[in-house]
Amino acid sequence: MYVRDLDVRDFRSWPELNVQLGPGITLFVGRNGFGKTNIVEAIGYTAHLSSHRVSHDAPLVRQGADSARVSITAVNQGRELTTHLLIKPHAANQAQINRTRLRSPRELLGVVKTVLFSPEDLALVRGEPAGRRAYLDSIIASRTPRLAGVKADYDKVLKQRNALLKSASGSLRRGYSDSDGAAALATLDTWDAQLSRLGAQVIAARLALVDALLDHIPAAYSGLAPESRPAHVEYKSTIDTSDREVLEAVLLTELAAARQREIERGISLVGPHRDDLVLNLGDQPAKGFASHGETWSYAIALRLAEFNLLRQEGGSDPVLILDDVFAELDAKRRKQLVHLAAEAEQVLITAAVDEDLPGNLEPIVRYRVSVEDTETGRISKLSAEDSAEDLAQDAAEEGEGNE
Repeated sequence: MYVRDLDVRDFRSWPELNVQLGPGITLFVGRNGFGKTNIVEAIGYTAHLSSHRVSHDAPLVRQGADSARVSITAVNQGRELTTHLLIKPHAANQAQINRTRLRSPRELLGVVKTVLFSPEDLALVRGEPAGRRAYLDSIIASRTPRLAGVKADYDKVLKQRNALLKSASGSLRRGYSDSDGAAALATLDTWDAQLSRLGAQVIAARLALVDALLDHIPAAYSGLAPESRPAHVEYKSTIDTSDREVLEAVLLTELAAARQREIERGISLVGPHRDDLVLNLGDQPAKGFASHGETWSYAIALRLAEFNLLRQEGGSDPVLILDDVFAELDAKRRKQLVHLAAEAEQVLITAAVDEDLPGNLEPIVRYRVSVEDTETGRISKLSAEDSAEDLAQDAAEEGEGNE
């Protein structure tokens, strides 16, 4: 798979951008803050309907604009599809494939597939469980787009259930002896049934994905850090997952057991929103026990495993995006990523200066990202590069900016 055409309007620092791309390696070079990451973020947002940098849409829309638009033409095994995504910070987003308006932007999932490496990936190892859950759910949506809808429905039910636990706390405590309490408990029973049905599907999908990654992650990690302890992962749930055929019943039972505690605390304590992907090195968790090099190796291994799984199952490569990642890596890990990049159908790379890049990386196309001051603020601009001299100039400017 590769992106043939990217067209954006009012996306972050870009009032407009149209760039034609192709298979192979494309490099976007520019000083920090000039907008190079915004280019690949637009592609990643179309693929996952989320940003790797922010948790909501408002920052994606250029200051002063009402909305942002991202259109992408993707080629997958000779078949072309064009997606159109209208991003509205204060209203529902809208989406099209070719000329067909979609009922939900979620119907875009699967048209463009990407795997993105970025410095933020360190949080997969060092950060909180929410980041690791998002890692799993993003891959699930790429493999089976329908399940993205299940997860979205689960989140809606969870929000409503938590609102009930908080707003009707007094009535719920009084119980069935009070008419308001009886009504609140009946509503809670309804939310419990829906949460169990949807939550069981989310947990089952995550367990199936972890099974699929069990070999990929250790293999990728050992290739990056053969001298380190072996890596292995496990899914840690708030419920017993040993019998996957009865997950819904088990989740409903656990919700009943936790009901009094949930009423007292005003929050849902059981379900996939409380689960975690535990990353281990040898007999210890990677979080808190891994060195900086081991942490980077683990983060890269998670992305390598994702790429290899999607490639294996999809019949074509996802678009590989390397966003400002080489500057954070040592020579060995840079070499491993270059090896992967050489095999992928399309690779998009961002870098601040040429010195951040491995010497054996050979981009097919280079673009320079710059900025221009206007009456409405600074805007990003893109120009093709014809030679490496421009990159040397960037390096000199970067040095001057750091003095």
